[in-house]
Amino acid sequence: MSVAKVIEIISSSKKSFEDAVAQGVTKAADSLHDITGAWVKEQSVKVVNGKVTEYRVNMKVTFILKDEPKKTKVKK
Repeated sequence: MSVAKVIEIISSSKKSFEDAVAQGVTKAADSLHDITGAWVKEQSVKVVNGKVTEYRVNMKVTFILKDEPKKTKVKK
């Protein structure tokens, strides 16, 4: 049996929404193992002087929780 956990992260890129997603998943993979998917919940842009300067995504990342080894009691 496996159990998954979902966390929400926000990522941004100066290039594109796709790059913001890729950077977010890559960064999450630095500390999370067994990522199985990501769902983009929201997209937004930062605008300065009428021009898009940054692409932002709010996404949910799913990863599998590892089983903890069972602790055995030591008899005295």
